[in-house]
Amino acid sequence: MKDKELKEALKAYFNFEEFRDPQKEIIKSILNKKDIIGILPTGTGKSLCYQLPGILLPGLTLVISPLVALMKDQVDTLNRKGVPTVSLNSHLTPKMMREAIEGIRDNRYKIIYMAPEKLFSDDFKEVVKELNIDLIAIDEAHCISQWGHDFRPKYKKIALGLEGLKKRPIISAFTATANSKVIEDIKNLLKLKEPRIYKTTFDRPNLFIEVKLYEDKMKYLLQYMSTIKK
Repeated sequence: MKDKELKEALKAYFNFEEFRDPQKEIIKSILNKKDIIGILPTGTGKSLCYQLPGILLPGLTLVISPLVALMKDQVDTLNRKGVPTVSLNSHLTPKMMREAIEGIRDNRYKIIYMAPEKLFSDDFKEVVKELNIDLIAIDEAHCISQWGHDFRPKYKKIALGLEGLKKRPIISAFTATANSKVIEDIKNLLKLKEPRIYKTTFDRPNLFIEVKLYEDKMKYLLQYMSTIKK
């Protein structure tokens, strides 16, 4: 896909004028069917890197995340944008779960969010084999590694849970931080094929921290607030 078309899709679905570095490069790699590892600090737009390809690719995108609150926020946002999205997590009642899986079987959704444990549940592990999945996105991918700071056993078995799919999807893994050991674990445990690695620094040129000492803190605060208003 050409850069102009990507920018048009970015504007149409997310109302952004420009990509942040390295969002465009990651998205183009995914659309070119390359596995990737994205190590991007919190707040730099990791979710866009799999949501936009998920919209543009013809098949389904499966997003695996351990954070229910984050899933709900992203699912609600995508649905408001007209992208049919559903979440499978432990907060759903049995009836809600059955209805969600029925909707997945009926191809009502474009993007599916789910907890890693759901890959191995009896009501979903057979359904997933029937689906036309183009992209798997693993959020908080450091959880795959015992060296990560939030290890979860089911993350380590994601590749096993994906066995038996109709075809091998593109696999993308995202995290805010990962040392060399964690990166190797992500590569090996997800069975990535020559993944392209994108890593940015924590430097945010639009943010800074400044420490000042004032005897009259309230006076300084009021002066500063009056400056902001101007």
